[in-house]
Amino acid sequence: METLQPDTQPTQPNQPVPQTPAQERMDWKRFFLDIFETVGLAVILFLVINTLSARVRVDGFSMLPTLQDGEFVLVNKLAYRVGSPARGDIIVFRSTTVADLDLVKRVIGLPGDKVEVRNGKVILNGQVLSEAYINAAPNYSGIWKVPDGYLFVLGDNRNDSSDSHQWSYLPQQNIIGKALLIYWPPPNWAMINHTKIVLAVP
Repeated sequence: METLQPDTQPTQPNQPVPQTPAQERMDWKRFFLDIFETVGLAVILFLVINTLSARVRVDGFSMLPTLQDGEFVLVNKLAYRVGSPARGDIIVFRSTTVADLDLVKRVIGLPGDKVEVRNGKVILNGQVLSEAYINAAPNYSGIWKVPDGYLFVLGDNRNDSSDSHQWSYLPQQNIIGKALLIYWPPPNWAMINHTKIVLAVP
């Protein structure tokens, strides 16, 4: 007995639909547009980040024990565009004595302050400062009256720091920004402690 089989056609794998030249041109345009948008966004982010912040490497031991040699610090460049430096702030600034050199120190005296270093103590406007953040008591002495538009800055490692006790006052226009945090190396990651220097009201 003869049986009838359904009339079936062998299935064919899906074949890619060939693109027209116009479609190929559109694909290339989209590809280059995506690259342009990605690169443009990266450039914009880079410019914004560099406008708002800076990254500096600590070279040397002048800020021991607060900052270690070789650490990288993130700096807030807007801090003093919307505010003013305060006593105890750790700031990054352009050197007054060496070209293309950035330094990091602690603000001790503001305009109008009288700073005296005597018998291993820093005396600010007649009051002896309690400075738990320093590496050792200063072994030098002197008296400084901070003029308008300037700051008096010292390193926390008082006896191994090139600062205001050597090269005098820091022009406020040289300030780059306020140190925010240590971001490298990762084990040292930490927010930077800006110990406020508060004077008693006479």
